[in-house]
This record gives sequence, structure tokens and C-alpha cells, in this order.
Amino acid sequence: PMKIMTVLGTRPQIIKAGPVSAALAQAGITEVLVHTGQHYDSNMSDVFFDELGLKPPQYMLSVGSGTLGYQVGEGLQRIEAILKAEAPDMLLVYGDTSATMAGALAAAYHHIPLAHVEAGLRSFNRRMPEEINRVTTDHLAQWCFVPTQTAVENLAKEGICHGQADRYVYRVGDVMLDAATHYLQRAQAKHPDFYATNGLTEQPYVLLTMHRAETTAAPEKVLRLLQQLDTTAQKQGWTVLFPVHPRTQPLIEAIAPTLKTIRCVPPLSYLEMLLAEAGAYWIVTDSGGVQKEAAFFQVPCLTLRTETEWVETITSGWNQIVGFDPETLGNRLLQRQVPEETIHHLYGHGQAAQAIAKALLNHYTPARAVPAT
Repeated sequence: PMKIMTVLGTRPQIIKAGPVSAALAQAGITEVLVHTGQHYDSNMSDVFFDELGLKPPQYMLSVGSGTLGYQVGEGLQRIEAILKAEAPDMLLVYGDTSATMAGALAAAYHHIPLAHVEAGLRSFNRRMPEEINRVTTDHLAQWCFVPTQTAVENLAKEGICHGQADRYVYRVGDVMLDAATHYLQRAQAKHPDFYATNGLTEQPYVLLTMHRAETTAAPEKVLRLLQQLDTTAQKQGWTVLFPVHPRTQPLIEAIAPTLKTIRCVPPLSYLEMLLAEAGAYWIVTDSGGVQKEAAFFQVPCLTLRTETEWVETITSGWNQIVGFDPETLGNRLLQRQVPEETIHHLYGHGQAAQAIAKALLNHYTPARAVPAT
């Protein structure tokens, strides 16, 4: 059977891999799962895989944190050793992390065909390491699996087109929609008392997440945004649920006790986070994944960034960019509108994983690649 080696390194990538791994197995494709351990904490352990009903990785590399150069270099070196041992027909990567970059380079150096899930995304901000990773990976990949039409167009502008020089560009939809749909049902079954336990049944609530390096690099901005949100929520009679990321924790310790409506809680599991998103009245976030999940669950979202790679969430009206200005945030919170249309049709109706497995089987004649020495 065809043998695919999947390289991932972060929690969001494990979530994306869930539906794809299931679809590959269903199609009779053997998958070797390699986790670089780029993010390692208790949420990344067997408990996390178990929560999602996934088999743990065959290889756990424990690269850990460090500079981007360290993560990519160390990941590359360790992945090469596994490529030699496993000799896969193809290597598959997700998104835009250091693990993605390490996997893409390993495939290129060893002449192993590369598939990139979530290809074609662009923020057009080269100061973001994620942008460098996704652009490089797209240009090295034989298979670009793109979530949206915008992503197809982004690739075409860079000369990456379907059928050109053995390149395959497939608009399959977004595996995050597959995952959100699949795992929300699992979450409801596993955490039936989530809303009652967290005191979220009495009044509308705002879900807040804030953890990106560019946000937390300016502590005074974080505090002003929190104060604005607290004031607005108090006037409107809302609760604010704020799962606090370890990076944000030290910034808010002094202010947290003074906040009236903002309930700071430890980080939520992925399944709990889906429930928190699905039941919210508003979502305020700086996370890419949360912006999309908000739109999937039809919850209006305000994004604390100056740009987003998920332009469809903006053009459809489900998401608005507010930057870091507290006044803008306060004003937008008072102007909540719910668009008439869902955006599911833009993201593939939750069938992306099956489309990926089918395309890989259709276009690949297994001729086991021999890694270069």
C-alpha cells in the first residue's frame, strides 16, 4: 500500500490531522505520524490524542522550543533519519510552522514528493515567520491542497498552477471545518455540563483569546484592551470568558483582580474551546484558527490584528479587523450584526479530508522513493 509520512509539531496541526488521518486510513493508505514536539506541554501528550480519539505518533522527536533556526534545523536533522528508516512514498505537512518548514526541506533534499495541506494562504507580511514557512513550502510541494478560491489565486500569482510541471493544486476546502464539525459533536458528548460549570448559562458571553507574540509584546496595549472590554461588557450585561495563555499570564496578573466582568480561566482543552466558541455571543481574538471557527459556528468575531490570512471571514461579514485600538473595539462591540449567509460553501462543506485522500490516490503511482544519502 501507499505509505505517507506526516510531519507535524503543534496542537492545531494535530487537530487538522485528525480528519485527514481517518480519511487516509479509510482509503487504505499507510500513515507514519511524526511529531517534532515543537510545542510540548501536557496538552500535547497522550491525553490530547486520546481526547480526539487519535493514535499517538509513531515518532515523538521532542525538539522543544528555541529559536526558529534551531527548531527548523534540529527538526530537519531528526526527520532525515526517519526518512531513511521508513522510505515513504510521500511526505505530508500542514500549515506554516517550523515543523512544516523542516518537513518540506527534508522532502526536497531527499527527492520525496511533498503534499502541503492549507496551501496558498498569504498575509503578505514577510515579517511573520509563518509567512516565510508557508511560501517556501508551497514552492517545494507537488500537491498544494488549498482551502479557498483566494488561496488558488494567490498560488497562480506566484506561478504555481494545476497540471504545470507535475504540480497539482486542489481546492479541497478547509480541514478545520471538517475538524470543527466532527469534534463539536464529540465535545458535546464528553462535556455535557460545560456551560453550567463555567457559569455561562445566565447571560450572553464574550469569548476572548489573546496570545500572539505581536500582541503580548506590547503589555500596555493588552491592558487597555482588557479595560475597554471590561467596561463595555459591564454596560451590556455580558460575561467575558478569557482562557489565559501562559504567554499572557504575567502581563495581566496585576490587573486581573480589578476586572469586573472578565473571568480569567486556565487554557481550555480543544473540545472545551469548541463549546466555548459555539455558545458565544461575540468572539474577540488574535488567533487565526479561532477567527475561522467563529465563522463556522456563526458567531460574529472581532480580530485584534492588523491583517488576516482568512479574508473570506472578513468579506462574508462574520469577522472584522479592529487592530489594537480600545476605542474601535468598544464601538464595534456595540454594533453586532449577524450576516444572513454561512461561509461553509467557501470552505468545502466539511469534506476536505476525503478529497485529499482521493486526490493522492488518483495521482500517485507508488514507486518507493529511495532517500538521497
